[in-house]
Amino acid sequence: MKRLLIIGIALAGAVAGGTALSAGNAQAGATKAVVCRACHGANGNSVNPQWPSLAGLGAAYITYQLQSFKSGARQNPIMSANAAALTPQDMEDLGAYFDSLPNTGLQADPRYWKAGEALYRGGDASDGIPACMGCHGPTGAGNEPGKIPALRGQHATYVITQLQNYASGARATDPNAIMRTIAKRLTPDQMRDVADYTKGLR
Repeated sequence: MKRLLIIGIALAGAVAGGTALSAGNAQAGATKAVVCRACHGANGNSVNPQWPSLAGLGAAYITYQLQSFKSGARQNPIMSANAAALTPQDMEDLGAYFDSLPNTGLQADPRYWKAGEALYRGGDASDGIPACMGCHGPTGAGNEPGKIPALRGQHATYVITQLQNYASGARATDPNAIMRTIAKRLTPDQMRDVADYTKGLR
């Protein structure tokens, strides 16, 4: 278990190397976020479990994902269209704005969160799965310099979909294929458990 935690921390450090923090303007981003609020919530906390909450997600991570949607590295009909018209500064500003908002949090399902906690904090050595907190942090706050998103208070449905996309290769925006490698080793039940646990993290 200790070895898995060390691996996770090392991976986080590898991703973080050479990455600058966001230079966006949150006040400018608030003005530009009018369209975004329709899906991601008036305060950055989505009410639809299929759409992610962006509040407190990480400015650099949000900016990076918008860049990926615009370049085509990440595909989504709605987001690709919305990102097409954004300038680099728009993306920085939106990232700064949504990251400045507090995540209101969600409640974990008592049927799954304990198994999810064990996986998130300790991994599964038998299947070569490192502890999620090695990169995403013990409280799910993410790693801003490394563009690793906060997972606390995120919809489980959305997280499961992203894990499935990483496992299938449909999503490939993870540096060094970290998430694709890990997601392929997760069973459907493990995806559900860890996603439900992070939903309730504070």
